[in-house]
Amino acid sequence: MGAYTGLGVLLTGATGGFGVAVSNMLAAQGAKLLLTDLDQGKLDDLARGLECETICIAGDVCDPALHERLVKTAEDAWGGVDVAINNAGIAHPHWRVPDVDKDVARKVIEVDLLAVLWAMQAQIPSMEKRYRETGKPAAIVNLASLAGIAGAPLISAYSAAKHGVVGLTRSAAAEYARRGIRVNAICPAFARTAMVQAGIDASVANDGLSPEQAEAHVVRGVPMRRLGTPEEVAQAILWAGSPENGFMTGQAIAIDGGVTSV
Repeated sequence: MGAYTGLGVLLTGATGGFGVAVSNMLAAQGAKLLLTDLDQGKLDDLARGLECETICIAGDVCDPALHERLVKTAEDAWGGVDVAINNAGIAHPHWRVPDVDKDVARKVIEVDLLAVLWAMQAQIPSMEKRYRETGKPAAIVNLASLAGIAGAPLISAYSAAKHGVVGLTRSAAAEYARRGIRVNAICPAFARTAMVQAGIDASVANDGLSPEQAEAHVVRGVPMRRLGTPEEVAQAILWAGSPENGFMTGQAIAIDGGVTSV
């Protein structure tokens, strides 16, 4: 069926734009899925449309105990996690640095950065133990952002958190390169997700722009002059985690319509 046939994949943020696209692609490639997000009902709705073995556990990625539970579930069901995709994340309104709300900044950093650390702290020991005992490798794919490899005016707290994800990714990749675990980050530019649409809608409401004008403003610095699609980003996520891509680790790959080329 595909490179993921029979592999156990853990996916956070499963009911968001990238999460749904990744889930559908993984199911089509024969993966077994362990999905998590905040809303059990949305998880169950997603699972009903997937033609693969699926386990759904609702929870808050900011809780380290959730990640321990997810890994233990995968160990009991499949012997462990073959690929972990740490995808959950949030954004914040457009603010200049002095105006960033302190409570919002803390929440963004907690969800977008610290939750990735808590996830990896649960995932890595299990992956390393299985590799040591069986020789079976594993992979982690962290969702960063183009804002994690370049400055991002007006979304500074988000950018700082995503820069942290890239740093975590590279550090873990170096630590575990000889211990059977690859760790990479995918760094999308603006894609057509609910998070990006919310920003466009805010521009329409607050700045008097038409939807077309607001979207054109968002993509003005993108050489392709368009938003990405969740499926285009999902393809990159699957490639990064695939066992067929066994020599790539420690990379932060931009999926950005050419932004970093100029």
